[in-house]
This record gives sequence, structure tokens and C-alpha cells, in this order.
Amino acid sequence: MRLVVNGEPHEVAAKTLADLLGELEYEGEWLATALNGELVRAAARAAVPLNEGDRVEILTPRQGG
Repeated sequence: MRLVVNGEPHEVAAKTLADLLGELEYEGEWLATALNGELVRAAARAAVPLNEGDRVEILTPRQGG
């Protein structure tokens, strides 16, 4: 299935948001995720299905100075 992840097209096998994070090797509970502009809490990711053309944003904290 084709998705747009962080603005880039991706072809993935994932069926849920949680599956997508695993497939793309994102780990940790500190991630923030949004599906088609709507925030998705960590506890809900396994129950959130993905559909062709969905837009997913995955945000990770950064350190800097």
C-alpha cells in the first residue's frame, strides 16, 4: 500500500499504525504520531487501520543547542 510518511511516499505492507512504526523501525513510547492530520495516542496505534493514500506524520524529540 502507498502512504505518505513525513511528506515522502512509501510502499508498505503495514495494516495498522503500530505495524507501520515497526516496519519503519521507529521505537519508543516518546514518539508522536498523526494520521491525516489527527493525533493518534500511543495506546490506540495498534487499533488504527491504514488505508491507501493516508498521510502519516511521525515526530521524534531532538536535542540541540
